[in-house]
Amino acid sequence: MFHYSRSQSGFSAALTVLRLIFVNTVRHLRKSNGSPIIGLLLSISQAMVMIVVFSFMYTIFGVRSAAIRGDFLLYLMSGIFLFLTHNKALAAVAGSETATSPMMQHAPMNTAIAIISSALSALYIQVLTITAVLCAYSLGWGTVTFENILGAFGMLLLAWASGSAIGMVFLAARPWAPGLIRLLIQIYTRANMITSGKMFVANQTPNYMLAFFSWNPLFHTIDQARGFIFVNYNPHKSSIIYPVVFSLVFLTIGLLAEFFTRKRVSLSWSR
Repeated sequence: MFHYSRSQSGFSAALTVLRLIFVNTVRHLRKSNGSPIIGLLLSISQAMVMIVVFSFMYTIFGVRSAAIRGDFLLYLMSGIFLFLTHNKALAAVAGSETATSPMMQHAPMNTAIAIISSALSALYIQVLTITAVLCAYSLGWGTVTFENILGAFGMLLLAWASGSAIGMVFLAARPWAPGLIRLLIQIYTRANMITSGKMFVANQTPNYMLAFFSWNPLFHTIDQARGFIFVNYNPHKSSIIYPVVFSLVFLTIGLLAEFFTRKRVSLSWSR
């Protein structure tokens, strides 16, 4: 068979990769629901349900006074939005195409493009969801005020990055034990309901309890985000450096493990 190869400059190759990432990101947005609008509405509905449920729980148990002094619903949303972004990024990356997926048969598609597209699609839909909910809240109940909106958005990106890094490790291990990995993902995402710290204020947590939460990068990003959102809250028991280092370490482990798996995985494993 004759094969025609075309040499590309570095700039042209970069544009090709960016185009593939864009097209594959759009494909991910359409894949689950058939329409990005439906996916956005479902994501908004999920966020709204969690906000209503947690607001009801706080009211029933009478612990609203234990929250940060300021807008109570904004306090709830700061934890819920980062929690959803972290878990959605993890699930998207862990469920992206592997080396044996049919999409990998279409050159120049590769696993790196599939992983980046999955992560970007999760970030895109969550940013749109947060923007829509905050705009609706601002129009209906008053202006939403952030002490440092860029810092708060940075913590959102850090929650997304840490979720994507953990998803990389799960993705690399998935071909070896798919059933076990699905179970571990469910356990981790369910555990984040408590260990993420979105339901309480970290500064009011006793030191002997911090060991149950401080290992989780989401705990640090949520607490630091509240420090950027509220003028009268200064986080003392969390750090920005920890989730950054955590994400870099897990991303490195995930990339090495994915490369190891890609060189050894067989199409017969999924049959």
